[in-house]
Formats: sequence, C-alpha cells, structure tokens
Amino acid sequence: MTTKSNLKRSVPCVAVFGSVVHNVMVAEIKMMKHAWENYKRHAWGSNELKPLSKQHHSSSLFGTIRGATIVDALDTLYIMGMHDEFKEAKEWVEKNLDFNVHAEVSVFEVNIRFVGGLLSAYYLSGEEVFRTKAVELGEKLLPAFNTPTGIPWALLNMKSGIGRNWPWASGGSSILAEFGTLHLEFMHLSQLSGNPVFAEKMMNIRKVLNRLDKPQGLYPNYLNPNSGQWGQHHVSVGGLGDSFYEYLLKAWLMSDKTDEEARKMYYDAVQAIETHLIRKSNGGLKYIAEWKGGLLEHKMGHLTCFAGGMFALGADGAPEESSSHHMELAAEIAQTCHESYVRSATKLGPEAFRFDGGVEAIATRQNEKYYILRPEVIETHMYMWRLTHDPKYRQWGWEAVQALEKTCRVASGYSGIRDVYSNQPIHDDVQQSFFLAETLKYLYLMFSDDDLLPLEHWIFNSEAHPLPIIRKDSQAIDNKID
Repeated sequence: MTTKSNLKRSVPCVAVFGSVVHNVMVAEIKMMKHAWENYKRHAWGSNELKPLSKQHHSSSLFGTIRGATIVDALDTLYIMGMHDEFKEAKEWVEKNLDFNVHAEVSVFEVNIRFVGGLLSAYYLSGEEVFRTKAVELGEKLLPAFNTPTGIPWALLNMKSGIGRNWPWASGGSSILAEFGTLHLEFMHLSQLSGNPVFAEKMMNIRKVLNRLDKPQGLYPNYLNPNSGQWGQHHVSVGGLGDSFYEYLLKAWLMSDKTDEEARKMYYDAVQAIETHLIRKSNGGLKYIAEWKGGLLEHKMGHLTCFAGGMFALGADGAPEESSSHHMELAAEIAQTCHESYVRSATKLGPEAFRFDGGVEAIATRQNEKYYILRPEVIETHMYMWRLTHDPKYRQWGWEAVQALEKTCRVASGYSGIRDVYSNQPIHDDVQQSFFLAETLKYLYLMFSDDDLLPLEHWIFNSEAHPLPIIRKDSQAIDNKID
C-alpha cells in the first residue's frame, strides 16, 4: 500500500453532500498546505503560528524546545503525500531539534507531541533520525520519575532533571491524564532502544494504581507522587482524566491483545463511568458528567468527546457479549457531541457545554464558549465511520470542514475563535500544533480508504500519532508506508 495510490484511488460518492470523497480529501490536503505553508512563512522553527499577527506563538508547555508544529505535523505530511514538505521538516529535525535546554517542560505535552511525533515519523518513513531523536528525548524525560512512588512529576527541567507539579493541582498532586498518557510511547521506546527502563516505569505506575482503592470504582484526577494517595476526589473523562482511559484500552490493543491487566482496568473503569457519570438529558442526549466528591456537575467538555471513539474502538473486546451496548453508547456520545456543534452559530463546538438550567449541549458561561481548533469530536466521527460505515459520520465531517473554512481560516493560516455562538466571531490568533497533527489528520482518515493506517495494525496516541501494534511473535516492527 502506498500513500500516493490511496490519494489517486477512485472512491464512491457520499450522497448526503453529492461530492466525490476523493475531492474532499484533496480539499483537506489544501487545508494542510495552507496551515503548513503559512507556519513555514511566518514562524518556521518556532513552536506555533499566530496567523493574524504573522509571527510565532510561544507556549510554556515546551520550555525552550522549538519546532512543535514541525514534529507534530510530520506524520500528517507523510500520509497526505506531501513528501517535499516532509523532507524539509526532516532536515529541520536533523539540524535543529535540540533537547539539551535549560528549561522546564510539560512531560505530558512533550511526550505526546514530540516523542509520539518522532516515533510515528520513524515507523512511517523508516528514517533513522526520528528513532534516534525519540530515544534521546525519552531518556531526557526519565528523571521525572524520580519520586518516592515513581509517579512522575508534571514538570521537568530538561537540563537539571529537577521536577515538580503544577502548583494548582490538589496539594502537589500529579494528574491522572498526564502520568496515564505515557504508556504507548514508552513501550515503543523500550522496543526500539532495547532498554527495558521505559516499559518498567510504565508498569510501576500500574502497580501503584492497582494498590489503591477507587471510590465507587472511579479514578480521581489527582494522585500525590510522594504519598501515593489520591488527592481531591474529582473525576472527569474530560480534562485531567481523559487520555488515561484511552491509554488503558490502547495499551491492550497495542500489545496485540495480550496485556490482560490493561484490558481489565479499562473495562472496569468504563463500567464505573457508565454507572456514576453517564446520564441522559430530558431531550434524550447521553452525556458524561463530572464527579466532585460524590456530586455530579452536569457539564461535558469538548475534550470528553473523544470518548465516543474510545467506546467504539473498545466494543469488540467488551466483556459478557456487551459489544453492541458499547457501540450504542459510542453512537449516543457521538450524537451529543455533534449536537454541541450544530447548536452554535458557527457550527463548531464550545470548550464545554452543559445540561442544566434548561439548556442542553450548549455553553452557558463565557469562558466555555471558545473553540481552539480541537479534534475530539472529529476524532470520534472518524472512528465511528471506520467501524460502522454509516454515511452520516462523513456528512458530519464534511460539515466540520465547511465550518473550519468559513470561520477559522484566515489569510495566513487557521485560528481558534473566542465565541462559537457569535455571528461575527473574534479570532484568538493561534494555530495550534494539534490542528495539523490531529484535526486535519482525522478528517483526512475519515474520507480515506480503510486500508490507509488500518485500525487492526495501528494505534493512535493522544496526539493522533499512529504507532504500530507490537506483535507478540515479532521482535521487530515493520509497518512502514512506502
């Protein structure tokens, strides 16, 4: 299979918008080119682009590491057949990507974007520089685990190896979604380097979690790395918790379904989530609430919308022949998240939406009305299309393309907006690196043939970087796309 042949292959029409799927993919490549070329023109080598200001955007998440958009975009460039752009990105990585910086970084963000992006680029292209850089960065992150429990710090100074946690995080706690979203990348680092330490760090996190009692079977978002005890009892499948659950499922799938511990942890967690967090609105919409000390907040974040795809991806392995139930739940969450889009003036969804005070799937607070080019709703639609082939998911994907083009495209890239309910939205002037890594990739895969990065061979990390399944009968992994 080649990327180029996938782009040329004739595909059927989608009746709901009367256009050839192939042409939609071409449109998505043009979106990627617009985002990439303007990043290159105005912010090359920096982390992100400010498309209105036409200059670079800095984020403290990466310290003084540079090139987040370049590394995040590598695999999207490759699978879209943008090989000249991929080559120039590779050359920048070879000459300029430097981790020997005296600065504090987010271990989680650097892992999912940089480690994940480099690993994926290596597996897709076979270029050795990406493997070397990924392992080098992985080694730089290891001091974050130097805590009494082995639960890593959220923040790490890359030069000194000194770590700490976010000052706002429940008495110095580490965050579930952050230390729970390292497993896929670190298992591959051990696989590629031959050094078991990366995998050992991950399995130790499992041991700590399995020793702890879970309130109502739920995992609180905060865990103290010194005492090994839970912090504040706040549970969310959105921000602070989300990708922990995603990585339990994907750890099992990536192990070629041999990691039974991860499988049990995932399905036990989903059962508790369904019992205690999932509710149905008066209007019939299923949503995932947040749990704070036993009380529900009837709010669902855009980040939480990834869960529809997760439930669908995990349906086949569900216990007690409940596969169809998991698929129904996935479809209901997908519908709810779609409603959060169609109920806005821009047809893009807010950062969070509520089910109280007489509203459903609508943001009621000004600080929840923004959209920053997030991928989670589109991610779920992609999985639902791949696993059901119901054409409505492609229709919803096309609607998202149109909304992005109408509202977020500006002369020099793409920008988030401050209020999805405004007929004249104000742009936030940031082209997030994950827009190229995730949003555009998931849209492209929704309209590609299923044999481009097939789900039975590839697992997507939390930043949508594809990693191959580690086959139990193979020491090496050869899933390169020519």
